[in-house]
Amino acid sequence: MNVIERIKPIAPARRCRNLIAGYLAFVVTAVAIVFNQATVSAQETADAELTPIRIGVIGLDTSHVPAFTKAFNVEPADPEMRNGRVVAAYPYGSRTIESSYSRIPKYTEEVKALGVEVVDSIDALLDRVDCVLLETNDGKPHLEQALQVFRAGKPTFIDKPVASNLAEVVAIYRAAEHYGVPMFSSSSLRYSEGAQAIRNGAVGTVLGCNAFSPAATEPSHSRLFWYGIHGCESLYTCMGRGCVSVQHISTQHRELAVGTWNNGRIGTFHGMRNGSRGYGGTAFGDKGIRPIGDYGGYRPLAVKIAEFFETKQSPIDPKETIELYAFMAAAAASDADGGHPVTIASVLKKAERDADKLLEGKLTPGK
Repeated sequence: MNVIERIKPIAPARRCRNLIAGYLAFVVTAVAIVFNQATVSAQETADAELTPIRIGVIGLDTSHVPAFTKAFNVEPADPEMRNGRVVAAYPYGSRTIESSYSRIPKYTEEVKALGVEVVDSIDALLDRVDCVLLETNDGKPHLEQALQVFRAGKPTFIDKPVASNLAEVVAIYRAAEHYGVPMFSSSSLRYSEGAQAIRNGAVGTVLGCNAFSPAATEPSHSRLFWYGIHGCESLYTCMGRGCVSVQHISTQHRELAVGTWNNGRIGTFHGMRNGSRGYGGTAFGDKGIRPIGDYGGYRPLAVKIAEFFETKQSPIDPKETIELYAFMAAAAASDADGGHPVTIASVLKKAERDADKLLEGKLTPGK
């Protein structure tokens, strides 16, 4: 037997062993790659969890600021606050309303004690943060402040009131849309337990609602914007959109706005400036009647803001918030006209024209 004949029966076995060895090497390599990818993914997740969402505050003239800052900066971290942390603040804030600007020094010291850096301009703030709480208690500066934030592309929560009048409200929402910046605004009353239960069907379809709250006024703001917004927000949380017209009467100490919705429902707001004051109301549904309940504190709203900063998705349809402010603007117009009905459509039409003028030359071309 020659050499070649002796090799022939051995070659297939060697080829088999070589194939097995190659396959094993491939499996080992594949497992190593998967393991490395899993390790990298786990590390990236851990890094994301360790990296805070940096929050900046504009306006240190409201008690909301220390309340929100304490919620975000609590130690140990609260998982519901989505790794958000208030890191910087710009104090102003109102420069014209004494009840607001007089509180700036106190709240400045409070946020410093919570580890927040206080800066001297909005631009300096925007360099340090990922998103913004626009907390200025005075709604008049909101449009100009919001424009600075929107141009920087920072997601924004605007505390109540959105602005001092309806035209400014419309302008702010238009500017946010123009720049593609997520934003929302809300009173903390929207997220009280009772209001949310009604919103989510506790009485079935809401056929009517009476809401009440304190209603202090500020001459520089549309009548109900300053404080009546709280009760009106409760009303809209329960009723939703669809108001057609509003009638309003007022005295030195009381406000009463009656809205008629497009499906025959009726919602009212009762504002108080004397006597015993509080928050609440009653919702009337096709399956029951239920009180709205009292104010539930700042935390439920703070949790919603934290979710918003993480997801960049507004929890409230902008159309609902704009209509809520139109409701209050129509109430003021009705009061000035002796209590005659004023339509939501009419006040919005005027506000949209005025918003065009407010934004003229202020929106960056091409954005």
